Amino acid sequence: MGHEPMGIVESVGPNVKDIKVGDRVVVSAVIMEGDCWYCKSGFPSWCDLTNPSTTMEEIYGHRISGIIGYSEVLGGYDGGQAQFVRVPNTDLNCLKIPEGVPDEKALLLSDILCTGWHANELGAVGPGQTVAIWGMGPVGLLAAMWAKFRGAARVIAIDKLSYRLNVAQKQLGCDIIDSSVLNTVQRMKEICPGGPDVAIDCVGFRYTQSLVHKMERLFKAETDSPEVLTECITCLRKGGSLSIIGDYFNLANQFPIGPLMEKGIVVRGGQVFVQRYWKYLLQLLVDNKVDPTFVITHTMMLDQAPQAYKMFDVKDDNVLKILLKPSPVAAVVPETAF
Repeated sequence: MGHEPMGIVESVGPNVKDIKVGDRVVVSAVIMEGDCWYCKSGFPSWCDLTNPSTTMEEIYGHRISGIIGYSEVLGGYDGGQAQFVRVPNTDLNCLKIPEGVPDEKALLLSDILCTGWHANELGAVGPGQTVAIWGMGPVGLLAAMWAKFRGAARVIAIDKLSYRLNVAQKQLGCDIIDSSVLNTVQRMKEICPGGPDVAIDCVGFRYTQSLVHKMERLFKAETDSPEVLTECITCLRKGGSLSIIGDYFNLANQFPIGPLMEKGIVVRGGQVFVQRYWKYLLQLLVDNKVDPTFVITHTMMLDQAPQAYKMFDVKDDNVLKILLKPSPVAAVVPETAF
């Protein structure tokens, strides 16, 4: 499991040119090969060559890239929550981290720091805009951080957990909507007449609210719930932009295609283009333009991962993001090390 690793290079294969033993590197969650049109055009998560899954091709019509620790549908690559990790196409999928940038900052480049930026890119967030973000987990919080960085005049954070909303409000200066006690659509009309310019879905399909969708999922009559997307589409201004980075797998019932079409909403989504963004974002970390470490609330050892997953699942101790550190090991390196 796990697709956000970093570490010290212990060994390299004969074709690796830029990465050396002893380098401290971040490993991209997205695995690119480099030679296909998509990689060459700056879309590494659409790589044609790193995901052998025929299942994905049957369902989607095409395959996207392989992703570390994600599933057989995305290539079946072993995850990064391990003592050693093998990284294919090392020169493309590892980023050397300079001295002075702590692990806690650099690690987030593997996925969520880039994903938060990606959310803003998909929504074309720019100066003076109002941006509404559904889901204030670590990705949503970093999307809000980047929206402010890119000059958004106002960011509205929506979540059910008060401690997440408190971070969004106090750390980032967001307006908040607590969807556990307020109707999101009605409240949005009150505080943002006309609707936001951009809506970002950082939640995905997992969290059903209505009885209809709960029953459909129970009886396997749908795979994904579109309830968050429905709220986004309903709240957005006419001609607004919808950015989808919450995961969706396949089909969703009661999807509001009519409002989407009639309001002329622009929709973009997809897995993050890590290698497209990470050098630029690393420089922002080097220059201390942003500090994303506020999302890391706990540090635990790798052998405590079961407890960490349980803590995150039940949202214990105001958890946002847990950093797992491997135990020290002997100098003997297994053949599977990269």
